[in-house]
Amino acid sequence: MRIFLVRHGDADAEIPEGLGDEARALTAKARANMAAHFAALSERMGPLGLILTSPLVRTVQTAQLLSFVAKHEGLLRAHRSLLPDVPVGTVDSVLSEHADENLVLVGHQPTMGALAAHLLGMQSFPKPVNPGTVIALERTEGETPHYKFLFYAAPNQQVLDVIQ
Repeated sequence: MRIFLVRHGDADAEIPEGLGDEARALTAKARANMAAHFAALSERMGPLGLILTSPLVRTVQTAQLLSFVAKHEGLLRAHRSLLPDVPVGTVDSVLSEHADENLVLVGHQPTMGALAAHLLGMQSFPKPVNPGTVIALERTEGETPHYKFLFYAAPNQQVLDVIQ
């Protein structure tokens, strides 16, 4: 099982009138940048099984772009465990439930960095998780699942196969 932790792209700074932060959408520039970023990673990511996203507009839009670029025909679902400020351990049951398929989790920072650190057994993730960053992990089965780092891909930067 491969897990891709994705931080949403840059969102408009203005909150739509009469709505809250959850309604902020991706900027036009972010949509173009995310599509190009995901296209460059699609071969490396391979086939995707399930895409789970925070229900906030900017994460749903990011997940839709990834789904479209990757020619993903499977499910794309909003999931409350990916909302901002939800404890990272909340997603453990989701990972166990979908252990037989490649999984994409689209969420927010600091959650995505904290989740990567949690799964890798680190105090904190050593790289910035800027908008659009993809962190790829692989789950190995055993008595206790173990996660191995595969790559780190921040937009407009070289993909890293090793982190320090």
